Amino acid sequence: MDFNRDESQDAVAEVVVSLLEHTDARDIELWPNIVDSGLLAVALPERYGGDGMGLPEVSAMLTELATDAVQAPALATLGFGVLPLLRRAPEALADKVFPAVAAGTVLTAALHEPGAPFAVQPVTTAVADGDVVRVSGRKVAVPYADRAGWLLIPTDSGIAVVEAGTPGVTVRETPASTGAPEFSVSLDRAEIPAGQLLPEGLDDLHRLALASIGSVADGLLKGVLTLTAEHVRTRRQFGRPLAEFQAVAQQIADVYVVSRTLHAAALSANWALAEYLNRGPARSWTGGAEEGRTEPQGAAARDAGGGADEHRVDDDLDVLAYCVASDLPVAMQKCHHLHGGIGVDMTHPLHRYYSQAKDIARWLGGASFRLDRLGARCSST
Repeated sequence: MDFNRDESQDAVAEVVVSLLEHTDARDIELWPNIVDSGLLAVALPERYGGDGMGLPEVSAMLTELATDAVQAPALATLGFGVLPLLRRAPEALADKVFPAVAAGTVLTAALHEPGAPFAVQPVTTAVADGDVVRVSGRKVAVPYADRAGWLLIPTDSGIAVVEAGTPGVTVRETPASTGAPEFSVSLDRAEIPAGQLLPEGLDDLHRLALASIGSVADGLLKGVLTLTAEHVRTRRQFGRPLAEFQAVAQQIADVYVVSRTLHAAALSANWALAEYLNRGPARSWTGGAEEGRTEPQGAAARDAGGGADEHRVDDDLDVLAYCVASDLPVAMQKCHHLHGGIGVDMTHPLHRYYSQAKDIARWLGGASFRLDRLGARCSST
């Protein structure tokens, strides 16, 4: 296996870096620039004006955006929306959604129910009645639900793709550490066309969401480590740079070790998932799925010496999720401590990293929840 980025991933990362060098915006105001740069079309099929790439390129993009603590709906749109729909959406649905995404429409997914992060068995219901399906239930911690054109709603019968403004859908804003838009979503017999209920794909939705969150976490820690290392190198106390104090050097070294560990976990999980998805039947986008046809998703998938099975993928993703939920917040706290009083200044960029890390750790359910999930996979009973 080769975790090095290939030319397509490098090209995507370079576009992100160039974009961020030419604008100071780091929140929703950056979204039009992201749209104009063509980054949203990276994973879209060529039929819809896209580049036909996949998870490795999207992961590279999300990591580079997170390295500068960008707070825009790229994770929700691409990681929670586009990637899960690529292999599951019927042609009629794809014809509506994908061109809209290329033009800047936001997608999101309602992954959590009250008391159930990444709900494996959703209690939200989808009841078919002829040509329509009625969806009822409640979701929490749904990012950008107020501006999303479509929401992916996991139900007991599959994933319901619900268009914004559908009668029976109510969104209520809830607090988030970053202040970014986050909502609880209530559905009361919200009607959608039967073709917008995808009977399969919940497992892949969760896998792609976890892999994408891991890529964001990797970028956040890489960015905050660079920020903190520069601070302790240039900040002087008692006539010496902070970095020359042994206690400071030990703490920044600890953060570096966590950063490299998280980076390896994110690369491994994304590689395994890309390889696993690449081996399955791919949709032709000219009228359904073509049996046995696969689409390359980066050099790692093409050059791998062996395949990744479902258990390997889920093992890697559970390890990644635990690393993010457990280690990322602690590393951020150390960086915050090393910045001293400057770290609480809202005009300093540190808070953008710290608050995003807190939110994604919460989305994952926290360290104890993730350790329980990981332990259950390791248990023989």
